Parts: sequence; structure tokens; C-alpha cells
Amino acid sequence: MEAHTEHIHTDIIEKCLQGDRGAYYDLYKQYSRSMYNVAYRIVHDEDEAQDVLQEGFISAFRNLKHYRGDATFGAWLKRIVVNKAINAVKKKKMDRFPEDGHLEIPEETVDEFQDFPFTVEKVRNAMDRLPDGYRMVLSLYLLEGYDHGEIAEILGITESTSKSQFNRSKKKLRELLENG
Repeated sequence: MEAHTEHIHTDIIEKCLQGDRGAYYDLYKQYSRSMYNVAYRIVHDEDEAQDVLQEGFISAFRNLKHYRGDATFGAWLKRIVVNKAINAVKKKKMDRFPEDGHLEIPEETVDEFQDFPFTVEKVRNAMDRLPDGYRMVLSLYLLEGYDHGEIAEILGITESTSKSQFNRSKKKLRELLENG
């Protein structure tokens, strides 16, 4: 069975390709808030997220002629924004992946977050305190829906490193939540 991708913005995209500024604005209005949230979860800075958002839209609009429709426009734009956000983090030369000298990959058989007793605000605050690498992998996996293979490709790491970082981030997040 072949997957069907719904293209609800075909007419707006056509207008954009013809230079219609109103159509560009319509796409921006429709996606700017969600793309800002994607960027913020990765860069963890409001001003930087705004910059990433703008760079993402500029890149998308400049490359709109290359949009093939293999995925929805939103998914295509999200990939651009994620890549811009990751590049912004890399530029800051932050400690992306703290290593403790060994690599262990715990099995993901138990859902550690079942019956989660913490508020959304507490989780956000705890995520804000995670090291960049942990926060990026956790956000890309849990919030953006990427699998470890995709995360590895996006971040230029191995799939096992992505899995390890994800498991370490869950452990660190739980510690931060439980210890206030």
C-alpha cells in the first residue's frame, strides 16, 4: 500500500513561485509559531530561535522551486528549521555530547515516564537545564518524532550515540525533576 501525502498548500506554493508576496506571508503565518517552537527546543534561546526561524523561512522561500512534494510542506520546512537550529548550536561550539568515557545503550523496554507525576512547567524547566547534546537528542526524538537513524544523520553522530544520548538524557531529566 502506497503512502499518500496530502498537499493542502499547492495553490499557495504556486502563487509564491509566481512572486505573490501575500502567499509568502500566508505560509509564514501558518507555520511561524510551530517552527519557532521547533527551533527553540533545539537552540534553547529565544533570540536565537527567532534568528533560526527567519533563516529557515528565507532558505525555504529561496529553495521553494526545489520542493518536490515528497512530504508535506510543513515536514519539508521543519527539516530545514531543524537543520538551521542544529547548525546554530554547532556554531556556538557548545558541549554537544558530554561523554563519560564509555558507551552503554540501555534497552528501551520499560517506559520510565508512565504515570509521570510532574507538571509541564517542571519538565520544561528541567529540560532547560540539560546539556545541549542531551536536550537536542531528547527533543528530536520525543518532541519532533525523529528516529535514532534520522537523528544520527542530522547531528552527524552514530545511531548508537543517539540512543545512548537519549537514554542518558532521560536519566538526567528524571534526576533533575526528582531533585528539584
